[in-house]
Amino acid sequence: MSIHFQPVVPHGACPALVLNADYRPLSYYPLSLWSWQDAIKAVFLDRVNIVSEYDQSVRSPSFEMRLPSVVSLKTYIRPQRQPAFTRFNVFLRDRFTCQYCGSREDLTFDHVIPRSKGGLTTWDNVVAACSPCNLRKGDQLPANAHMFPQHMPFQPAIQDLHQNGRLFPPNYLHESWMDYLYWDSELEP
Repeated sequence: MSIHFQPVVPHGACPALVLNADYRPLSYYPLSLWSWQDAIKAVFLDRVNIVSEYDQSVRSPSFEMRLPSVVSLKTYIRPQRQPAFTRFNVFLRDRFTCQYCGSREDLTFDHVIPRSKGGLTTWDNVVAACSPCNLRKGDQLPANAHMFPQHMPFQPAIQDLHQNGRLFPPNYLHESWMDYLYWDSELEP
């Protein structure tokens, strides 16, 4: 027998905050969220505990369930020790700010020591840069271009990225999530 749910909420609404088994979010940026459909599937597969619920429900002819607003995994997922080197993580490490002029527009990433001069694509040599600064610097060394990063590049720990992610809370935060999220309201992104 298959169960077909009839949602009484708009499609895409009511995401569930996903917590690890220790009740910490899996990630802050992007915030670890599942659609209500994925959260219900995980409940039925016995992979999560429901921590908090919305007032909205889903129904089948013989079953009704309130939508989970916060779920915690039953199995602890060990956080990665070192974050993956990705464009997004470089931008997050640099707080989505050009390391030369401070702009937040049209970001790219720049090799501090250009690849043409032997620079590698690594945490220690790449910074967020706006397109105009990246073009102006070109394939010059920082001293030749008279352009030095405001913060020297470094390999961040997962905690560094989580801390920076807290500076950029999403537009939507349900009240049931607030006991599990720690946004730093004193720091400006």
